[in-house]
Amino acid sequence: MKVIVLGAGIVGVTSAYQLAKAGHEVTVVDRQTGPALETSFANAGEVSFGYCSPWAAPGIPAKAMKWLFMKHAPLILRPKLDMAMLSWMVRMLSNCTSERYAINKSRMLRLADYSRSALAELRAETGIAYDERMQGTLQLFRTQQQLDASAKDVKALAADGIPYEVLDRDGCIHFEPALRHVRDKIVGGLLTPKDETGDCFKFTNALAAKAEALGVRFAYGTTIKALDVEAGRVRGVITDRERMRADAVVVALGSYSPLMLKPFGISLPVYPVKGYSLTIPITDASRAPESTVMDETYKIAITRLGDRIRVGGMAEISGYTNDLGFARRSTLEHSVTDLFPGGDISKASFWSGLRPMTPDGTPVIGPTKIIGLFLNTGHGTLGWTMSTGSARLISDLVGGRTPDIDARDLAIDRYS
Repeated sequence: MKVIVLGAGIVGVTSAYQLAKAGHEVTVVDRQTGPALETSFANAGEVSFGYCSPWAAPGIPAKAMKWLFMKHAPLILRPKLDMAMLSWMVRMLSNCTSERYAINKSRMLRLADYSRSALAELRAETGIAYDERMQGTLQLFRTQQQLDASAKDVKALAADGIPYEVLDRDGCIHFEPALRHVRDKIVGGLLTPKDETGDCFKFTNALAAKAEALGVRFAYGTTIKALDVEAGRVRGVITDRERMRADAVVVALGSYSPLMLKPFGISLPVYPVKGYSLTIPITDASRAPESTVMDETYKIAITRLGDRIRVGGMAEISGYTNDLGFARRSTLEHSVTDLFPGGDISKASFWSGLRPMTPDGTPVIGPTKIIGLFLNTGHGTLGWTMSTGSARLISDLVGGRTPDIDARDLAIDRYS
């Protein structure tokens, strides 16, 4: 079939690659001048097959109220007259129950574990290098209360057969030797040893080149005006350059996916939640992380990417604004210098991106009520983690094949 993929971020490019491998004629359309230039550009760098949890969790409403008044807050809310924002927040709060958390986390772990094997196979077949490391993620607790609260995550990991280790202070230092300099600031951690790290931008660009070699056409610098729909079936897309015909269209536009779908009566509860990152050159490797450390207090991920440290996190709910809030930079700097002062902050690059979040934390993957129109979006902070598995799923669904894992509860129908 002729398939158009909308979006050249990590999700769009992996989708295009898998669709091309399946024998389809694929075109990727993106307004940017190249792949991975928006949310995939400078994310936290963690590939979190085990450390993946819904933001909507029991106790989050109370924590959110406290976070709003913290100097280095993991959550920033800028309320505005925006019905989409209000609706999304109400739906998210409705998912903050133990029952919904267990269901949503199980979905996420299923897809993440599938992505783990898919990424390993893709890496083996392509030989792509992207500053990758396979050394796990350490969720670091500064207080006993945080360590005790991790019991719910341990239960979910155990139920889904995901390897984990609960570590004391010495165990954390054994995993991340640089923490010996700050041992009095930590009490323990939760290690998910199968997690990985890597530069999403490097990976996406390398895979785009592999996709081109398979015949994928990339239409960069092209603005998507609308979907082309006739009699309940998608016929292609209308751009500022041409009307492009296709048998199927995959929407992988991240936070902008709902705007493309709304004129056709498809209500997709995806909303942009801004995240920030710093990329810091390493000057003292003995005080730098070996893999990814998640600072639970500030919800900041500190990741080793080759000779750099990537520091990413925070959740700013402020709509489709991607300005750099320099107060957020101080939070990133505080977390990394407090734990790993092995980089040159003065030479750090500062970035922000809009993460496409669903209220339940689970992406939306599958068909829509319009024949031939498919969604692969709403991955939130886990687009890098779930991209390869999501790409396989969408390729199977577009081609009419039964996926290797159950994808029925990932479809948009779950919101109806």
